Amino acid sequence: MPDVERLPSRHIGTGALVLALLALASLFVGVVDVNPARLLDAATRDEALAALVETRIPRTLALLLCGASLAVAGVIMQILARNRFVEPSTAGTIEAAGLGMLVMLLLFPGAPVVVKSLVAALFALAGTGLFLRLLRHVPPHSPLLVPLTGIMLGAVLGSTTAWLAYRFDMMQALGAWRNGDFSLVIAGRYELLWGAGVLGGLAYFAADRFTIAGLGEDMSRNLGLDHKSTVALGLTIVALVSALVVSTVGSIPFLGLVVPNLVARVLGDNLRQTLPVIAMTGAGLVLACDIVGRIVVAPYEIPVGTVFGVVGSGLFLFLLLRWTSDAA
Repeated sequence: MPDVERLPSRHIGTGALVLALLALASLFVGVVDVNPARLLDAATRDEALAALVETRIPRTLALLLCGASLAVAGVIMQILARNRFVEPSTAGTIEAAGLGMLVMLLLFPGAPVVVKSLVAALFALAGTGLFLRLLRHVPPHSPLLVPLTGIMLGAVLGSTTAWLAYRFDMMQALGAWRNGDFSLVIAGRYELLWGAGVLGGLAYFAADRFTIAGLGEDMSRNLGLDHKSTVALGLTIVALVSALVVSTVGSIPFLGLVVPNLVARVLGDNLRQTLPVIAMTGAGLVLACDIVGRIVVAPYEIPVGTVFGVVGSGLFLFLLLRWTSDAA
């Protein structure tokens, strides 16, 4: 029998190595030729170094922060909703954040990005709260109705956002939010994502509280946990992460759904042990999809949201079919 306590550490080491290799590859893939030889050559050093510092490093850091934070937000939402097929893009959270961003652009176009992100977070929090309220009317023995409810709520919010964008000639901005794209990430335009990384770290310190809260309100009270405050903390983290990602690079569908499920199949459901692996897996998948998007149609790019939408939907169907066969 393998040593269960050592499994997470071993996976963390392997994941860190793979993540480092992907991050290194990300620094040297793109339209501008950046490689060690050009960095060492005095004739090309300045140009290559400028591209590395101004675009490649910020882009790689943004990919890492988005992938890790969205994966963490997904597992928190799954625990609080007590359903493995829930995440921000299947619960109306992302769509609500996009609606908040559009409202701010229409009413206060000159507001700072931080203010727009905070308002988007409030909309995301309201959308997530509405989703959880709707779950009270979903039969507990029909878990597949939970993501369907979230998808329908997201469709309603998305349709409202699209109508407003069409009405006020904002469709181009709406398209940017709906599809995660890192091609415009440069130094000075991604720093808000460090806030998402901090929120992911906060989730790690509250991992045990979230695990207990996922047992239900009655069980949480019996174990001495303030269930409402823990749920509020989790929803706040999810809303803020969603808003920061949407306002900076757009949405990446299915990431927060498939990553926690894939990790849980290997390491189980101990959130304290698996959360670092979930964060690294999310970051690694986003990095890999971004590299693929930069290579397949070079010198053009396919947005990460499109690439991962294809990969994530396939993984989602795989998990859905496996869940159905296991339940049978």
